[in-house]
Amino acid sequence: MPITIRDLAKATGLSLGTISRALKNQAGLTESTRERVFDAARSLGYDLSKLKTGRIRRIAFLLHRQHNTLSSSPFFSPVLHGAEAACRREGIALSFVAVGPAEPVMEQIRVHQPDAILCAGFFEPELLQALRVSGKPMVLIDMQLAGYTSINPDNRLGGYLATRHLIKTGRKRIAMLSGPAAHYSIQERVHGFRKALFDSKMLANPELEIAIPHHANEEQTVKRAMRSLLALSQPPDAVFCYNDSTALSAMQTCLEAGLKIPHDIAIIGFDDISAAAKSNPPLSSLRVDKEALGAEGVAMLLRKAQDEVVEKILSVQLVVRESSTDDLPLRS
Repeated sequence: MPITIRDLAKATGLSLGTISRALKNQAGLTESTRERVFDAARSLGYDLSKLKTGRIRRIAFLLHRQHNTLSSSPFFSPVLHGAEAACRREGIALSFVAVGPAEPVMEQIRVHQPDAILCAGFFEPELLQALRVSGKPMVLIDMQLAGYTSINPDNRLGGYLATRHLIKTGRKRIAMLSGPAAHYSIQERVHGFRKALFDSKMLANPELEIAIPHHANEEQTVKRAMRSLLALSQPPDAVFCYNDSTALSAMQTCLEAGLKIPHDIAIIGFDDISAAAKSNPPLSSLRVDKEALGAEGVAMLLRKAQDEVVEKILSVQLVVRESSTDDLPLRS
């Protein structure tokens, strides 16, 4: 026999009205009361899918605070714009919320009263689980975790294409500046990098791989990492960077060291942010349709069936510019 809210009220000793408000994530309750209700619902087997009804009228766009930085903005701002445009077409209100694991996330979200949630970029699994307990439809953008609907650029293929391009231009000692290993997109880009080396029978050299932690002064951290690569007895002749902001800082470090790009060292990034084409020399990169990520995230929420898990991959495009090859035709 299906578990009802009367069963939850009996198990918790709370009123029917309190149970109802907790399950609907309405205001006026403490977090401990809410958790008490959801703990009882899970232990008794209450069907939380009952809560996933009605037309989506409000969406909360969540961004982890570690991405809410100048270096991350060139990527996530267009993603947000794509989601905004899609919501505008559908008559949906979109709220932006920057969150962190030490904050009362559900209280922040409840202020906006969303019907569904978009999570952009990296989130701790524990934080995602807390969001999932709300029973609201949710889609991850630029993040993948088993059991969650998600949309991502083809990070693995992008890492492969970038590295294969450097190999084809004759580079022999290819370094990689990556980021925190917990990030799905970075894991995939590193995998593509190593697979391209393997397929070309080139050994992956741990000495040439440096992970850049998220830091208050990320640009200086990248520059220190790049200087350490250049100080090796056999420095790299090419560098694949996990994003364009890192690549631009690495390129500036090489120029300050008196190196000629791409003659002495080739550099390629990822994401193709607007600054990539404007740098000197222009930066090669993997183009990601960032606005399409946001728009498709909204579309996936609107067509998401109950308990359905879909993992979608968007294609990426290699954009070759002067930072990685001097064989390009002269521009008029």
